[in-house]
This record gives sequence, C-alpha cells and structure tokens, in this order.
Amino acid sequence: MRIALFPGTFDPITLGHVDIIDRALPLFDKLIVGIGRNVNKKPMFSEEDRLNWILETYKGNDKVSAIVYEGLTVDACNKVGASFILRGIRYVSDFEYEKAIADMNRSIEHNIETVFLTCSPQFTSVASTLVRDVYLNGGNVRQFLPDAVQRSIYPAK
Repeated sequence: MRIALFPGTFDPITLGHVDIIDRALPLFDKLIVGIGRNVNKKPMFSEEDRLNWILETYKGNDKVSAIVYEGLTVDACNKVGASFILRGIRYVSDFEYEKAIADMNRSIEHNIETVFLTCSPQFTSVASTLVRDVYLNGGNVRQFLPDAVQRSIYPAK
C-alpha cells in the first residue's frame, strides 16, 4: 500500500490544507494527517479540537485518518507504515525550507520519500498563522476554513 503522512500543526486546518489532501488522495492508498507536537510552537487550538476538525472534515472517507505524534516525522512514518511524507508548497521559499527537511529525513530514513504538491492559486495566501492573526483580531476567516472548523469557532447564536 502507498501510505503517506501529511505532517503539520494544523492550527487550524485550512482550505489550503484540504486542497493538498484532496489532490493527494488519488496518489496514495491511505493518507494520514499527522498533527505534530512541536516544542517551538504554542498552538492556539487544542490537539483534541485539531484532531476532531480533521476527522470531521474527512468523515466517510476511509482513505484519510489523523494522528497526533511527537518526535521525528520519519519515526511517525515508521509507526504508521508510511513510505511517503506529503508536503504542500505555496512559495519558492517554502520549497527551499522543505527541501532541506526532506534531505535530512532521507538521510535519517532512506526508504521514506517526500512528495511536494504546490497549492492551488486561490490558496497561496492561506496560512494558519495568518488565519489565526485575523481571527484573534476579530476578523472573519470563514472563507479560509472547512465547515467543521467554522462551526466550532463561530458557534450559532
């Protein structure tokens, strides 16, 4: 089976992430969204919320699952049987950063390949960091979020 791990903080998952996942699905038999615990990042949303948003967004799609993991991404790949790491690229600068990580991962675990997908043009500016900033300052970020996240952070009155 072709199993891929899509690692990130997904704080929150955005339509940019969904775009990458949806476009990657034909490439893999199974795609696992991996919420990584990063000691250098202080997430705004809980792991439970982020995991639930992913699971709700892909409810009914047996090809997509989600986990929370700690430590090296290649170790998480080995635990779940993934031979591929999926990464989304928005800008050329993203590629330079992601390539360095991919090279390091391949040095550590030569059987795991990183696959890069460029985001669709309409999602180039959609980054979780920017979405959080707009949201924290009272702006409306519904247009950047899947329904599961929208329902959670903008509850009906």
